[in-house]
Amino acid sequence: MTNVGDVIAAQDFPVVRADLVRYAGASGDFNPIHWNERFAKSVGLPDVIAHGMFTMATAIRVVTDWAGDPGAVLEYGVRFTRPVVVPDPGNATITVSGTVRAIRDDGLVEIDLTATVDGQTVLAKARAVVRPSV
Repeated sequence: MTNVGDVIAAQDFPVVRADLVRYAGASGDFNPIHWNERFAKSVGLPDVIAHGMFTMATAIRVVTDWAGDPGAVLEYGVRFTRPVVVPDPGNATITVSGTVRAIRDDGLVEIDLTATVDGQTVLAKARAVVRPSV
């Protein structure tokens, strides 16, 4: 039984540059800010940054794992607050957790997500609506 206030355990998702290259290939977004350190710095970024949609997709994994079915997510939205900087060598780690915000009259579950890197919020107003398993 799901209750308002239930917490979805935090998960850490390490991100390395190879992940960004694979995502670029899958999405067709080859903007050099996502793979070329020299270019990213030349436009004022601290380093290469993860694609926003990659960050968003990574964060929803907490909910799809909790729900047990990616198809259970009916709505999902976020506001991007800061980029995920991916150093090389090394990685960025996106930490994501969730809380059941509400249970609607129709049984759908609203979940608030928190996504941070090094303690700083990278996604705000991250919310999903999920059809619970029967």
